[in-house]
Amino acid sequence: MSQEKAVLVVGAGDATGGAIAKRFAREGYIACVARRNADKLAPLVEEIEAAGGRARAFGCDARIEEQVIDLLATIEREVAPIEVVVFNIGANVQFSITETTERVYRKVWEMAALAGFLTGREAAKVMLTRGRGTILFTGATASLRGRANFAAFASAKFALRALAQSMARELGPKGIHVAHPIIDGAIDTAFIRDTFPELYQRKEQDGILDPAHIAETYWQIHCQPRDCWVHELDLRPWTETF
Repeated sequence: MSQEKAVLVVGAGDATGGAIAKRFAREGYIACVARRNADKLAPLVEEIEAAGGRARAFGCDARIEEQVIDLLATIEREVAPIEVVVFNIGANVQFSITETTERVYRKVWEMAALAGFLTGREAAKVMLTRGRGTILFTGATASLRGRANFAAFASAKFALRALAQSMARELGPKGIHVAHPIIDGAIDTAFIRDTFPELYQRKEQDGILDPAHIAETYWQIHCQPRDCWVHELDLRPWTETF
């Protein structure tokens, strides 16, 4: 069991998170995928196993400290040592500042910032005992720029970026690679297809991000030698303005 490795993807949805899990599973990692409703992960687990990989689904509300602690402890105890942790929870909402309720602001902060802290902290605990590992926090355009009507989302993503920076400076010298890839552009998802059909048409010209290509970049980050670690990089379609 000591030769086996696990990757944990917190926020393993149908697009980016699932693609990341599948990419690491292709390399022999046991893909541990987590979201609040574990039943929704069944198709992803079946797809990974059908391709010859191994996967485990976990139900976890990453905003709740006890559940995050139990999640990582269970994987370490029952599955394999966690080599990679990917925090990929999305919390994108759009409201004018006067219509942003306390409940909305708090929930978005809990999902994108607090949950990232809890996941990152517990990942650091298990990785420090081995002196190696990779922790990846998925960023967004809002991590760098607070647009109008995105006060809640941008505030939370700014906080996540600061967390990643602080952890990278503390954990890098101890052998743990912390990175913050920024996804700047629409991703090929059912939500974009159904909600923004005109935007989705850009897919024909490679104008929206393919989750599999995002996942490939995450894999490459993990494989970087420690004399050439990246902390932050932007991923965007060639047509995207920035």
